[in-house]
Amino acid sequence: MLQAMTLLLVCQLAGEITVRVLALDVPGPVLGMLLLFLMLLATRRVPQPVESTVQTLLGHLSLLFVPAGVGVLSHWHRLGDEWLAIVVALVGSTLVALVVTGGILKLWLQRAQSHE
Repeated sequence: MLQAMTLLLVCQLAGEITVRVLALDVPGPVLGMLLLFLMLLATRRVPQPVESTVQTLLGHLSLLFVPAGVGVLSHWHRLGDEWLAIVVALVGSTLVALVVTGGILKLWLQRAQSHE
């Protein structure tokens, strides 16, 4: 478990360093997750220690939302001031995600049928 956790943290650190050095507008952990994905894709397998560590972390994922919830409550007055922009952003991003996911699924299914 220690090796897998170290791998996850090294990928996050690599993402943070890359974002800061290149001044990218992407969160470091997101880039680190992409780097981890590319590494796993290159090896074409997920090592068992990584899989079990990730499953453990996902089991406690709800704890990671506690700081976000505290942040929302501490800025409650801003929600009242900017509720329209927040609602538009939430609805808009949800619709975009649904359309893009549906489009990718449609292309993937068409490609799978053409290979049969």
